Amino acid sequence: MTDSSVETFNRLIRTELPARTPKLFGTACVLGGSIAGLLAARVLADHAREVVIVERDEPETTGRPRAGVPQDRHGHALLPGGLKQLERWLPGVVDEAQTLGGHLAPLGQQGVYYDGRPRAQGGDAKLLLGSRPFLEARVRNRVLALPNVSTVTGLATGLVYTDDGRVGGVQVGSATVSADFVVDAMGRASRLSSWLEQAGYQRPVLERMPTGIHYVTGLFERTKSADSLEEACVLDLISPRAMPFDLTVASVNVIEDNQWLVMLMSYEEQPAARSLDAFRAVCNDLPPIFRQATSGVPTHGLETYHQADSRRRDFAGLTHFPAGLVAVGDAVASFNPIYGQGISSAALHASCLSEYLTTDPDLTSPATDFFALQQVITDAAWTLSAGADAARHDAITGTKASAEVEQQRSAMNQIIQATLTDPTITEVFAAVTFMDAHPATLADPTFLDRVRTCVGVS
Repeated sequence: MTDSSVETFNRLIRTELPARTPKLFGTACVLGGSIAGLLAARVLADHAREVVIVERDEPETTGRPRAGVPQDRHGHALLPGGLKQLERWLPGVVDEAQTLGGHLAPLGQQGVYYDGRPRAQGGDAKLLLGSRPFLEARVRNRVLALPNVSTVTGLATGLVYTDDGRVGGVQVGSATVSADFVVDAMGRASRLSSWLEQAGYQRPVLERMPTGIHYVTGLFERTKSADSLEEACVLDLISPRAMPFDLTVASVNVIEDNQWLVMLMSYEEQPAARSLDAFRAVCNDLPPIFRQATSGVPTHGLETYHQADSRRRDFAGLTHFPAGLVAVGDAVASFNPIYGQGISSAALHASCLSEYLTTDPDLTSPATDFFALQQVITDAAWTLSAGADAARHDAITGTKASAEVEQQRSAMNQIIQATLTDPTITEVFAAVTFMDAHPATLADPTFLDRVRTCVGVS
């Protein structure tokens, strides 16, 4: 990690609104109406006369799951880094979420366990809790209320180009939506790479990190108010005991409508439980909050989700790319969702877009400056999630990592062990995992000396 990357990251996580927002476009078009697309539309609303969001699902403002977001039925918590950006672009949205049933959990209601051992608490970060559809609906309602933002329901099937090779619009079914600027927010299954290749442009290199995760999630009635609970959100990280790996992560959160959301994640070929009885049996062996949460009446049947890999597309490395086009959110990078980085990364991509558009970009050329900013955010998130997944993958395949990588993995294991007893180390580590500080923070020599002293390593 370079010093310039740290400086850029620290600049992008600022929370003040830009001092100037020049009008640059007649019409801007966003492909995809999930959180990444909605926040991109919010930024573009400052720079365009009209912003059109093309979404294949009907606009959903009530908080119900959407067919195009299969993972939205599972656990989500808005990390502090993303929470600050959400409030930056949509002031008052956090208070609104709390009024409607979301819960802003203070540090004292958060719990992280490693094999059942509680992590020391440090810092004062708060987590906004609610289901993914609930959180997304809060964002959608705010963005669609902007006077210059509208939606078109339909499936985008390709790009339209001008005579000079710029992107000039989007094909939606048999119609064309003309646009001066287009944002791809179509998610991890985005078709943009194929469209570019068909038009004679470079296809971004796709990197995959095998994960093979399986989620199973249950919703249960909650009889106590969120404010009265000792624990409102708990994450239990479980070391693999043997090959093949079994239950690895369990989480429990309060969500809206007086419910608990309980999620089990495994790396096995099948979910950790398929029946309610089996689900509860697993939870009975976890920290007590899991038994408490699953003792309530189920409010929905168990939901499962499988993700084969984490992905990232290297737009920053392209040399032949059309002007007037960028990509955000999972269309660029989708991580192992257990790390909770998706929404926060999407929010920070909006910050990248804002900085790009407020610094007098050359809109007749490809948006290389935007992709350079975005790469800093992507690298920061990928370092943590893909690093841990790579270590697991190497253990399974018997692959020997380089001495440098082994040293980094050893340092990370020591940091995790130190968080069990040292609140200061916990605070630093949590800030990085919460996307509120750059991962280079964990390589600071003074910090690492404290870690080694804590775990008794000379």
